[in-house]
Amino acid sequence: MRVTLIRSGQVFAPEPLGQRDVLVVGKCVAAVAEPGSVRIAGVEVEEIDAEGLCLVPGLVDPHVHLLGGGGEGGPATRAPEIRIEDIVSCGVTTVIGCLGTDGVTRHLVSLLAKARGLEAEGISAFMLSGSYEVPVTTLTGSVRSDLVLIDKVLGAGEIAISDHRSAQPTFEEIARLAAECRVGGMLAGKAGILNLHVGDGSRGLELVRRLGEETEIPRWQVLPTHCNRNRQLFAETVAHVRAGGWADLTAGLEAQDDGVSVEEAVRLFRERGVSLERVTVSSDANGSLPVFDASGALVGLQVADQRAFFAAFQRVARLGGDGLAAAATVFSTNAAKLFKLPGKGRIAPASDADLLLLNGDLEVVHLFALGRRVVENGAVVVCGTFSVGREAHA
Repeated sequence: MRVTLIRSGQVFAPEPLGQRDVLVVGKCVAAVAEPGSVRIAGVEVEEIDAEGLCLVPGLVDPHVHLLGGGGEGGPATRAPEIRIEDIVSCGVTTVIGCLGTDGVTRHLVSLLAKARGLEAEGISAFMLSGSYEVPVTTLTGSVRSDLVLIDKVLGAGEIAISDHRSAQPTFEEIARLAAECRVGGMLAGKAGILNLHVGDGSRGLELVRRLGEETEIPRWQVLPTHCNRNRQLFAETVAHVRAGGWADLTAGLEAQDDGVSVEEAVRLFRERGVSLERVTVSSDANGSLPVFDASGALVGLQVADQRAFFAAFQRVARLGGDGLAAAATVFSTNAAKLFKLPGKGRIAPASDADLLLLNGDLEVVHLFALGRRVVENGAVVVCGTFSVGREAHA
């Protein structure tokens, strides 16, 4: 069994613990202790001097197009699948995959296989059932049974609302989906989250508000995403979180007209007295970022990149004060809590050994995924099965 002792790093668990030694045994953290207090005998131990480095939980990205997204401009605009190297180079150790606009040429069975493949390559990977469409396409016949029968399924999504690409679902359809997630999650012992893609439409979070006001479904059961795509939607989001709801911000959306950057959103939440405990951040990685004109015609298309996720993490961490603790919270701990991923998002005894070590410039120095080092001295040391240059990593 692999044993690693990380000595004298500044630990953010995500709360700041100060300088600590972290002992990793196999896939788990065995101890978080005062420097020099851990004594080990009789086994081979790899020691890492983390003096001057910060340790945070491996990042949890709750919205990734593992198979690629897009296709709004025809078959040639389908984005590519994400690679293990792309994920770990950005400090991410856990991903939750989803389909998007295209639920025709991309399939849930393939998404399940991709999640299992990424897990075999070294990280933790899960998925959501469905796509933009309503009625929802599932693996087993219903969202409820997908949650109960398929270990990797954590909920449904991304279901599109307030968007010209959506199926224009009614309130009753969204309420029924939320109920499926609620009961399926209870039966499976999972979170059963309903992930809602929110577009630029004027209705914004209307359906989400109505769920909270008109049904008995807990507000945390529904996670609207892309909530920072414009300032009007973000203003609704602040009110939604203040009322007890959860919201997901997408890294990189500040590049769009009227978009709100993740770090500005964090600052505005604080200025308005709204806790960050129900805020998550995701990358939308390998999904498309289409641009439509006023008539709805596609005039531009880019692909979301997980590097924007890590860059946003760095900018939040540089906000000052408890910046790094706040970044670890919204980029890791909160998603692990919402999606009920035990062992994720924290550095504590018995937690998963997903550990991100950063230098003073907040660059990735080392990354451990389930106790295995996947980034070493800034270089990715894990490789996809069919990646170019795999021989160099063998």
